[in-house]
Amino acid sequence: MSNPADLRYSPSHEWAKLEGDVVTVGVTAFAIEQLTEPTFLELPAVGKAVAAGKAFGIIESVKSTSDLNSPVAGTVVERNELLLEDKAKKRAPDLSLVNDDPFGKGWMVKIKLAPGATLDHLLTAAQYDAQLASEGH
Repeated sequence: MSNPADLRYSPSHEWAKLEGDVVTVGVTAFAIEQLTEPTFLELPAVGKAVAAGKAFGIIESVKSTSDLNSPVAGTVVERNELLLEDKAKKRAPDLSLVNDDPFGKGWMVKIKLAPGATLDHLLTAAQYDAQLASEGH
């Protein structure tokens, strides 16, 4: 799966898509490939402040546990509830969305950018591809 050119990427394999002053965040296909099948996801509550480069959640698989790092500073305004268990509705999390569509329906959170925050520090798709190639992937 190729990395979409309209997204920006963090060195820790999260992607970011800016729409107005809100950034949609997910993990790359490469990250999912390394994890294999995700089994658990922990995302922050709406309203939580996040810092660029700092953990905002956790993704687990049968293989490993990894932090999810925020590519930008801001406040969580939405999270993908389909990826989370809803005990009240007796709904199990649908982590297959992360596997099957990591750059679309498998998004994790939406973050309203902090004043002055940008995506300029993140990698372009070409730069991210070069990072993966230099790491031997």
